Amino acid sequence: MIRRLTAAVAALLLTVTTFATPQASAAPRAAADQVLTWTADDNTTRYKSVPTTAVAGAATIIWENSAATGNTTGMPHTLTFDTSTEGYNHDVTVNILASPFDANDGRHQATVTLTPGRYRYFCAIPGHSQMVGELVVTDGGGGDDTTPPTVTAAVSGDQDQDGNYVGTATVTVTATDAGSGVETVEYQVDDTSFQPYTQPVQVSAVGDHSVQFRATDQAGNTSTVGSVSFRIVEPTEEDTTAPVVAAALAGDRDGDGNYVGTAAATLTATDAGSGVATIEYALDDGAFTAYTSPVMVSAVGMHMLHYRATDVAGNTSAEQMSHFTVVAPPEEDDTPPTVTATVTGERDAGGAYVGAATVTVTATDTGSGVASVEYALDTGGWTAYAGPVSVRTVGAHTLRYRATDTAGNAAAEQSATFTVVADGTDACPASDTRGTVVIDGDDTGVANVDTGDGCTINDLIDEHADYPGHADFVRHVEAVTAALVSGGTLNKRQQGAIVRAAARSDVGA
Repeated sequence: MIRRLTAAVAALLLTVTTFATPQASAAPRAAADQVLTWTADDNTTRYKSVPTTAVAGAATIIWENSAATGNTTGMPHTLTFDTSTEGYNHDVTVNILASPFDANDGRHQATVTLTPGRYRYFCAIPGHSQMVGELVVTDGGGGDDTTPPTVTAAVSGDQDQDGNYVGTATVTVTATDAGSGVETVEYQVDDTSFQPYTQPVQVSAVGDHSVQFRATDQAGNTSTVGSVSFRIVEPTEEDTTAPVVAAALAGDRDGDGNYVGTAAATLTATDAGSGVATIEYALDDGAFTAYTSPVMVSAVGMHMLHYRATDVAGNTSAEQMSHFTVVAPPEEDDTPPTVTATVTGERDAGGAYVGAATVTVTATDTGSGVASVEYALDTGGWTAYAGPVSVRTVGAHTLRYRATDTAGNAAAEQSATFTVVADGTDACPASDTRGTVVIDGDDTGVANVDTGDGCTINDLIDEHADYPGHADFVRHVEAVTAALVSGGTLNKRQQGAIVRAAARSDVGA
């Protein structure tokens, strides 16, 4: 039974059921007015509030598992005193089943006689095994007790996002005293007047409220007054709008949009009213299942994912669908590319290339695809292949080449050998006869000597020829100077000076 509070008045719910009083040995001091209160809510692993100490003698046990103490589901609990476990008192038999829907609305009362020692209590309903605790009973000798009880209060109820209590707030007061034991607990609402506390206080008047409380022990010590403050607001309008639910698919996809190997479906739902309670999904022809984490689908083929959401008020969204296809991942590529080279140009009767030879490198890979192609001319370093390589330096040459695919497989190194000869007796009739090698105005200081066929080093560098790009010109200079080093015309230091000048130039840019 609930009686609504005004701004100045609180209502108490009180339903009392009297049980037979278990017999116990006489205690040094009786505590006839001693009240011990246990409460429970929806939790199945602990009592909501419990006493921890008491004084030997008569005591009234209040056991409440009701809507007022926070049980919103109708879950039954018991308060059962252990009468068999070694190390505990076994002289009190209490086994009370309480439910918000029973004849007493979940609030029960029993009178017992306690003796000094420890009592163990628990919930006897299967699945509630963690709802267990101890009550320590002293001998009641409170003559030297000068310490007042410890008293606290907790506020419970439905709260909005600002922390206000919607419709009703319930204040539960708990008092303990390790000396002579608690004799009385009192409360008042909004500074009206103190009155005995026997059960949780319900406040339903809209507005700001303060509940004060205090306790007195058997020795007459009274605690300082404590208080809790809170605000009551009107209940919001009934939620009749279903949640909004969506699905997002992720995974590696091929060119046709299919998911390769696995598709992951992430479901989300929002509800501006009572809030989202559950999200469910069904894959293909399967039954709906509670969604807790992304749905991983790896079975090859076309799939249909159905999903929906329900809010706290019971509104369920219309069923949504997403369809997608999963394909098997390609087989692992462990085959290197196929790479070949062809040499072209005008040739003399001995097979030598007259004036210049052009080397074209080709690489193919049917697995993961070609990632890179490289070549090295004579003693030069490896260079990324970007197009046909033109070799004009007179003499014998070897061009090495190789390729690597996207999976990291590298083809074995191969090579092509050829010889370039001068075109006529004087390969360079309009020879550049400057005394030193000069590239784009940059004097290297290296002597511009005749290389043996009427061409000087400047002629072979040929800075005025057409090059696809600056890098092609630099590679050409590297090839020319490498051949001259091999033939003894230049040393490594002179080659480095010429190549650096070529790199600094704008030729081919």
